Order: sequence, then structure tokens, then C-alpha cells
Amino acid sequence: MSEQGVDKGRRRFLTAATTAVGAVGAGFVAVPFIKNMMPSEAVKAASTTEVDLSKVEPGMQVMVLWQGKPVAIVNRTPAMLASLKKVTNTLVDPNSDQSEQPEYAKNEWRSRKPEYLVMLSICTHLGCVPLYKPEQGSVEPGWAGGYFCPCHGSKYDLAGRVLKNVPAPLNMTIPPYALFEGDKKVLIGKDVA
Repeated sequence: MSEQGVDKGRRRFLTAATTAVGAVGAGFVAVPFIKNMMPSEAVKAASTTEVDLSKVEPGMQVMVLWQGKPVAIVNRTPAMLASLKKVTNTLVDPNSDQSEQPEYAKNEWRSRKPEYLVMLSICTHLGCVPLYKPEQGSVEPGWAGGYFCPCHGSKYDLAGRVLKNVPAPLNMTIPPYALFEGDKKVLIGKDVA
């Protein structure tokens, strides 16, 4: 067929129409894949965990799950807070310079408010869940209270700071959290001042 018999306007129209139909088709194919990559409602709901602190009595620990990880929440007594000063010389990282935590937890209590400890209860050695042993002398003579991992013997104080000469290299992690409703509730997973 010669060039003279070709309708260039029709050719441009067919090319544009084919391109448009192809783009729409590609969009219909891509949308389910893109939607599949978005987090589900269940995942969004699990991204934060709310805990009523008024039910956590002084000296008591509660464990909750946040994103499938155990979180220890402790209402520390004045005696527990005083024990934190006694163990400073026995800690690997007393100022939490090497540990994973929000800025507001870079203090001797590793918390927003001294009496409330909110911490991932996961040993930094091999990921075990340490035991809460707040009683003095309950693990060994001279034990000031804290967390003990029976798997390999790692020890932490009542702020989750690791003691020297144990397998664990770092302090336990402090997750992002916010206190609200007059510090009577904690929302784990949101870092709101």
C-alpha cells in the first residue's frame, strides 16, 4: 500500500486510543497490587497499644503486647527508684548512650516519668524474655532488683540497664510511648509529648 492511501489522522486517533486503553488497563491491574501493599486495619490497630496505668499498683509489673513484642510496664516504688543510684558503677551503659530509646528516656530512670518504666522485655543477647525479679537478693547476694535472663545469665537493673560481665551487650529497648489523661494511661507506639 502506498503512502497516499494512509489516513494519518485515523492512524493518530487509533494510536492515542490504544495508548489510553492500555494505560487504563495497566491501572486496573496495578491497583490491587498497590492496595495489597497497604497495611490492613488489623495491622494499623496493632501499631499502638493503650494501657490503663491506674490498675498497675506500686511495685507491680504488667506485660502487654505491642506489635507482637512483649512490653513490661512497671510502677516503680520510691525504694526501687533509689536502687537505681546504687547500681550505677556496675552498669555497662549507665547513661544509655549506646541503647535504642527515645530522647525523653535518656535519663537515669529511662522513662518520661520516674515511677513508670515502659520497656521492651527482650534480652539484648539472644532475644529471650527476662524474668522480673524486683526483690533484693532474689537472684544472688547483693542483687538490687531488676531483670534476670535465666537462659544465659544476663542481668538488668530496674530501668532495663545491663550490668557488667554478662552476655547481653546493650540496655533493653525503650519503645516510643506517650502518657496521657493525667498520666493515668500510656499509649505505646506513639511518641507524643
